[in-house]
Amino acid sequence: MSKQKQAQLRKDVMPYATSQTKRSLIQIANTIVPFFILWFFAYQSLSISIWLSLPFSILAAGFMVRTFIIFHDCAHQSFFQNKKWNRILGTITGVLTHFAFEKWKREHSIHHATSGNLDQRGTGDIWIMTVEEYKNASRFEKLQYRLYRHPLVMFGLGPFLLFLYENRVNRKDARKKERINTYIINISLLIVYTVMYFTLGWEAIVFVQLPIAYVAGVLGIWLFYVQHQFEDSYFEHESEWDYVKAAVDGSSYYKLPRWLEWMTGNIGYHHVHHLAPRVPNYNLEKAHTETPPLQKATTITLKTSLESIRFRLYDEDQKTFISFKELKKSNVLRTKKTIATPTKQTQTLR
Repeated sequence: MSKQKQAQLRKDVMPYATSQTKRSLIQIANTIVPFFILWFFAYQSLSISIWLSLPFSILAAGFMVRTFIIFHDCAHQSFFQNKKWNRILGTITGVLTHFAFEKWKREHSIHHATSGNLDQRGTGDIWIMTVEEYKNASRFEKLQYRLYRHPLVMFGLGPFLLFLYENRVNRKDARKKERINTYIINISLLIVYTVMYFTLGWEAIVFVQLPIAYVAGVLGIWLFYVQHQFEDSYFEHESEWDYVKAAVDGSSYYKLPRWLEWMTGNIGYHHVHHLAPRVPNYNLEKAHTETPPLQKATTITLKTSLESIRFRLYDEDQKTFISFKELKKSNVLRTKKTIATPTKQTQTLR
């Protein structure tokens, strides 16, 4: 795509980057209100059976994910036109979703500015090693990476690490506003859980709140993982890196069933979001359907997205993700080929 076409594409999407207060308020009502109603039903069902309570918790987790999309839009200043109201609602939804608003806002903006850039990895994204980096890594680094990329760690332990540590701690060079915001959210969560413990009991925390947060965490990590970790995703070094290509070719269109699309706040239109972060979630689908070039983005479905679980390393030569098994197989083939083909020196001696 030429620079002229890229500029035109960004221009074509700009009309959708306008929030509508009425739609935003409706989304708050059909997201946060049902979340609390389902939480209440989950708690009330505990007196009958934990297993009766669990379905309500799982449904509430879906609305927690949808609440996170509102939080996410506030971080991009796209949910309301007023920056102050984005910041206020972002902090409130940060408490509900257990995310530090200002901290995550900064990290996520870096993610957008560097997505697909092989020389600018490490902030706001998932750890990705190239094949060459992995080959040159120490045994300890390889072990760390293998553990990090293992599904049981990423999706099993990941939510606990995210909620209990990463979202609770400021970076050393964090600005005052970011630190204060994190403290406010951490203190708010401490108060909420303390009140919950003394008024509703530990059962409400263990059998209602924990399943909701955990399931929402797994779903959130999965969505973030799968929309950049597909077979022909875009990665380039900084000298070759291009923002528009990284957005359209490095972010997928996750084609989900309508009800899941609604529950996940249209975040499946991730290519649109990365091209124009100021487009509110309720305009993403419209921007996609009315902008033909965006429809050429890589489309993945629930079925095809499962293939990404095996992706571990990015092969710069082949421009694709590969598994550890594929790396091992290629090494074996390369070794056999080397043994089977005598060197020039050996041939001369013969």
